[in-house]
Amino acid sequence: MTNRYDTSTSSEGQYQPGSNGLVLLNKLGITDLEEMNQLELELLDQLAEVLLTELAEGQILSAADLCEWHRRWLGNVYDWAGNYRSVNMGKGDFQFATASLVPALMKTFERDFLVPKVCYVGISDDDLVESLAAVHIEFILVHPFREGNGRLSRLLAVVMALQAGRSVLDFSWLDQHKDQYFLAVQAGLNNVEPMKAVFKQVLRDTEKTSG
Repeated sequence: MTNRYDTSTSSEGQYQPGSNGLVLLNKLGITDLEEMNQLELELLDQLAEVLLTELAEGQILSAADLCEWHRRWLGNVYDWAGNYRSVNMGKGDFQFATASLVPALMKTFERDFLVPKVCYVGISDDDLVESLAAVHIEFILVHPFREGNGRLSRLLAVVMALQAGRSVLDFSWLDQHKDQYFLAVQAGLNNVEPMKAVFKQVLRDTEKTSG
């Protein structure tokens, strides 16, 4: 089994001894990948429950909020939780943003995406899809954290949808069509339409499951 990401050498690139290079160095000494994945999922669910009671209607999110979410989610697991990554990362032949550029890119992400794409009750379906797709693509392309970017991006999309008065998003389609989803991410460098199609499907599924 190969690692999901290739990284340069740094403290964030270290793996837990005994994990066969599958589990990142962690505070809990976990070596089993399934155990770590399950723990991270449970911790994210706990964070989501708390966040949804804290967020105010119409609240504009910031890059600092996302760092705080990440810290609260994984701070008991990884030393670097809540901090932008210092290693370069890629998936296959596709490279995410260079690590040294991440802080500046997140400032731009906040200014050009989080603030203008804020969602609100009464937003049209088309505008909601546009906001969800644009914010999601940019966050994934920057890939600001060493671990958990995909799951944090889903939490961000859920929060945005709830701000728009919608139900918790159903991402089952993404789980069943991972290759198609990642093609939409790659296309997002120049074209947001494939990701808009993804979120149209997500909203359709959400309406079915919540209705």
